[in-house]
Amino acid sequence: MKVELQNLTKIFPSRNKKSNEEVVAVSDFNLTIPDGKLVGLLGPSGCGKSTTLYMISGLQKPTAGKIFFGDEDVTELSPENRGIGLVFQNYALYPHMTVKQNILFPLQNLKGADKMTKEQMHERAYKAARLVQIDELMDRKPSELSGGQQQRVAIARALVKMPRVLLLDEPLSNLDARLRLQTREEIRRIQKETGITTIFVTHDQEEAMSISDVIVVMKLGVVQQVGKPQEIYDNPINLFVAKFLGTPPINVFDGKVKDGALYIGEEKVLDVGKVNDGRVFVGVRPEGFVPAEDGALTCKLSNVEVMGRDVSIVSSNKAMLSQTIRSIVDADYKISVGAEYVKFNLKPHKVFLFDEYTEERIYFGSQSAPTPIDEEM
Repeated sequence: MKVELQNLTKIFPSRNKKSNEEVVAVSDFNLTIPDGKLVGLLGPSGCGKSTTLYMISGLQKPTAGKIFFGDEDVTELSPENRGIGLVFQNYALYPHMTVKQNILFPLQNLKGADKMTKEQMHERAYKAARLVQIDELMDRKPSELSGGQQQRVAIARALVKMPRVLLLDEPLSNLDARLRLQTREEIRRIQKETGITTIFVTHDQEEAMSISDVIVVMKLGVVQQVGKPQEIYDNPINLFVAKFLGTPPINVFDGKVKDGALYIGEEKVLDVGKVNDGRVFVGVRPEGFVPAEDGALTCKLSNVEVMGRDVSIVSSNKAMLSQTIRSIVDADYKISVGAEYVKFNLKPHKVFLFDEYTEERIYFGSQSAPTPIDEEM
C-alpha cells in the first residue's frame, strides 16, 4: 500500500498562558512511501517523528495537510477504519490474557462483513504467531515472557488483521542491546516476508540505517533529508544530518577556504577548487583519515585502540569542535603509541564543507547534491 503525506502539519496549543506561543510539532511534511517499503523516521527526541506516526495512524488529527493510503484520502478516517497495525514502545499487551488471546483480540472486534468464524480467527492467529516465531508460547501470559518475546506478541497482534500499513513506534527501545539487534533483524525479515508497507520510528541511527529501505531525518518538526541510508551517510545535506548519522560520529573542525584551498588551523589540507573564500565548518568521517609521515593535518596523539582488522586513533587538534578526533584506519598502518603527534592526509570524498551561518552543505570537486529520493524509488 502506497502512503502519501501532503503538506502534513501538526500544531499544538501553547501550555504557557503568558506567551501563548503555539508548538509546531510537524511542519509541512511531504513524503511518498512506495508500496512494500520499510521507511524509518529518524531524529532526536522532540523532532516530531512519533507525532507524524500518530497522524498516519489516526490517533492524532493533522492541523493541515492530507494523508493518502493508495488513492484513498484517510485524513478524516478513524484509526479502526484505516487498516493499520500499530506497535507501541511499551508493547501495550493485556496482562490478564494469554498470548493467544492477545493476538486474537483485534479479530474478535471485527464486525459486519469483516466478522470471522472462530476457526478462521484461530488459523489467522497461529499464522501470525508462526511468522514471529512464538507459536509455542500461545498459552503463556505476558508476565511469563521476556521483553523480546513480548515485543513479538505485540507485532503478531498488529499483523493478525493483515493491515495495509504497519506502524512501529520505537519498538526496540525497551530491549537490551543483544535483544535489540536480534529483534530488528526479525522486524526486517517479517516485513520482507509480508510485503507490508512499514513505517518505523526511532532515535537510534544504527537501527534506522540497518533495516530501512529509506530514512527520513527530522529536526524540530522539519524534514531535513530523505534518502537511502548509505546515500545519506555518504552525502549529507547539512551539518545536522552529518552529525546525526555515523558511529563513531563525524569529526567537525573550524576551517577556512582561501584561494581554492581548504585550511584547518594554519595547515592546508585539501584543494577545493571554486569555493568562495571564507570560514566554514569541516566535517571528516572517521574513515576519511589516512596516516602519513608527511600528512597535511597534524594532530596530537592521545591513544591508539586496536580493534582487530581496524585501528581507532584518538587525537586532538586546536581547530576541532568535537571533544576528540576519532580516526578509523586499517590495522596495516603501524602507529607508534609513544608518538606525540600523528599526521593525516584526508580522503576528499569523506570531507564535507558547511556554511558557517546556515550550516548547509557546500559542494566541491566531484561532489554533487543528492538526487531526490522520489526519482529513485
